[in-house]
Amino acid sequence: MISSVTLISESPEDPFSVARAVTVVLDHRGWVVGWSNRARELLGYPEDEVLGRPAVDLLVDPRDRDVVREAAAACITDSGWFGILPVRHRYGRRLGFGVRARRVMRADRADEWFLVAAPAEEVAQWEIDRSVMDGLFRRSPIGLSIHDPELRLLRVNRAIARIGGFPVERMRGTRTSDYLVRQDAETIEARLREVLDTGEPMIFTELSSRLQSDPGRERFVAVSAFRLEDSTGRKLGVTQLVEDVTDRHRARRRLAMLNEASALIGTTLDVQTTANELVEVAVPNLADCVTVDLLESVSLGEELIPDATGPLRRAALKSIPGSEEQLLFPVGTLRSFAADTPQARSLADRRPVLVAEFEPMDPASSLDPDRAVKAVARGVHSLMVVPLTARGLALGLLSLWRYRLPEPFEDDDLTLANEFAARAALSIDNARRYTQQHRTALALQRRLLPREFPEHPAVSVAHRYLPAGGAAGVGGDWFDVIPLSGARVALVVGDVVGHGINAAATMGRLRTAVHTLADLDLEPDEVLSHLDDLVMRLAGEQEPGDADSPGEQIVGATCLYAVYDPVSRLCSMARAGHPPPVVVTPDGNVRFPELPAGPPLGLGGLPFESAELELPEGSVMALYTNGLIDTDEHDVEAGLSRLCTALGGRDRPLEEICQAAIDALLPTRPVDDVALLLARTRTLAPEQVATWELPAEPTAPARARGLTAAQLAEWGLDELAFTTELIVSELVTNAYRYAGGPVTLRLLHHHRLICEVTDSSSTSPHLRRARSTDEGGRGLLLVAQLTARWGTRHAHEGKTVWTEQELPPRVGEHREDIGPDA
Repeated sequence: MISSVTLISESPEDPFSVARAVTVVLDHRGWVVGWSNRARELLGYPEDEVLGRPAVDLLVDPRDRDVVREAAAACITDSGWFGILPVRHRYGRRLGFGVRARRVMRADRADEWFLVAAPAEEVAQWEIDRSVMDGLFRRSPIGLSIHDPELRLLRVNRAIARIGGFPVERMRGTRTSDYLVRQDAETIEARLREVLDTGEPMIFTELSSRLQSDPGRERFVAVSAFRLEDSTGRKLGVTQLVEDVTDRHRARRRLAMLNEASALIGTTLDVQTTANELVEVAVPNLADCVTVDLLESVSLGEELIPDATGPLRRAALKSIPGSEEQLLFPVGTLRSFAADTPQARSLADRRPVLVAEFEPMDPASSLDPDRAVKAVARGVHSLMVVPLTARGLALGLLSLWRYRLPEPFEDDDLTLANEFAARAALSIDNARRYTQQHRTALALQRRLLPREFPEHPAVSVAHRYLPAGGAAGVGGDWFDVIPLSGARVALVVGDVVGHGINAAATMGRLRTAVHTLADLDLEPDEVLSHLDDLVMRLAGEQEPGDADSPGEQIVGATCLYAVYDPVSRLCSMARAGHPPPVVVTPDGNVRFPELPAGPPLGLGGLPFESAELELPEGSVMALYTNGLIDTDEHDVEAGLSRLCTALGGRDRPLEEICQAAIDALLPTRPVDDVALLLARTRTLAPEQVATWELPAEPTAPARARGLTAAQLAEWGLDELAFTTELIVSELVTNAYRYAGGPVTLRLLHHHRLICEVTDSSSTSPHLRRARSTDEGGRGLLLVAQLTARWGTRHAHEGKTVWTEQELPPRVGEHREDIGPDA
């Protein structure tokens, strides 16, 4: 408690205090009988000049006597008076003084008058201060409370009383803990105690201030406080200024949530991830449970139809910790909403729906009876449904429930949910469009790249393809295994500059060109020369900034082209700026064959060189793109060293070697496209090959037929004898007739029967339609009808005309049982 001495202590700012005021005593006649030192200081009269003299004659200017007489009359009537009067200074100056006059009754003599005066400007300031104090306690919208040193309430204003919900008189002598919940009261009292002890003021500190009468309703106040002291510095207590800033706090929290949503929503181009980010942002700050339901076409990345409706699939669900999610259908559930439910109305009207007082048992609540009962038990009381729309298209719904937070949703909450939904919807639609385009790109690339290679007599293969960014990417690397005539095979690996759909499209054009050039049986260096011309044309077609060709401009590529012959075991290859191949011999040794690098495709005007090497049966060739050996984890030299280590060893399965190389050199998500092709060489046994040199004589066709018949009988292919003799006879006859030199006949027996006739002429035979009167010209037409395929390949000197025939089914087989691996 404040002691009585403390209560009567004078404020140094009070102009009527003993130390600051002029005090004068007048007798019943108006004569001065008392004069203070302060009066002498302010008015200039010493005691001996004023005591015993009339105050009017001494202190009042003649011009002011009427005013003074009126004040004196009022003072006598009311036994007291207060106001402003002019007073004459000893030197004649007129000074304004605020004067308080009170009658003093004496028992033994006539009444006297006690006057207290102060300069008018000081009195006016004091009255302003008193008016401000009165306003703070009676009319101020900001709460004001005064606490004693024990933090008991001495006085509160009406604003505090409104916040607390109690009359002003009832709050005196109580404590903050009598009105606020314990946790909030302890926090506030601790801060006030700190102000009282240290003297350091507290300024606009936001604190929770929940009332005991309504503990579930959040309330925040901005508190400022300062210590009260008397004129001697003694602690009198602490004054607290309180402003209800709940709305401001909520607005700031909503702004913070929007900033958080901007940072957290839409970090990926994945529909599911974006839906999860949306519910993560909304729980628990805005709602206790949130769901995202999307149209099926959105999740699948399909084109949307305006005004589309239909079943929605739950994409995301989150509730506060400790809240069972059995209240709602789990993620992945596909369901439709009845027409009268908030969800159906929101989706149909493209407008948010606020159900401040939500009744779970209402048939229009969208909950089945079992879940409705659980929702009632949980205390679900408020619902918001916001449509997810972007670019004028409906994508789905955002639904938000409250049951832990006691306040129902309000319009500001709906505005915030709308902002969340707008940001998320745009990100979801971007993800949908990306998914749609990406699937198109992947479908394009799948059609452009080979899936499986048929069994081939020259090589067995294993391969890997990893586009930049993992399995979801689209790249410009490619590889191929192309069957050639004479049981040979072409092995191709290429790398188009850049990534994405442009690189994939260019890759497809180059791969098609390689197939076409391979069918011409050109040498590897010639193939690369033609590809170089093609890449230059493609680069010329793409002008910089062309709106029809967005993204990277494809300006080049690298390629390695190799041809392996299983009869001679020779491999001819050339490369255009591509990493060199790796050869692993059957004994496990690893080496890089001598092969000129050549310029990248697209430079133009520079030659390419081929190299030829002999490969023992069972050798492994590794063809790969630059992304395999040049990564963020190692440079090219280190990559080549790791590749050699991964490929080395004897008698290892190709798939094992292939995976070992990928594991040893690549991170989880490569930054560049990667293609790897492994080929293990095979050879044709001598008994599967028959070769004869035939002189340029008229008897050459007959001899060729005889040799062919004998060889087919030895191979057990008598069924093909008649047909093959016709083919051989026609080809040898043409060579004898038009080439004019020796002829070489070769038969190969493996997956097919191959006939080859080589002569010294470079002129290619061609089909023509003979007229009914022509005596010749039907031979090649007959050959084309009797064979599976036929063609011509050119060498440095001469040419070879070849045919392939399907082998007859073995005993117990049907023709349709024989596939390309037979």
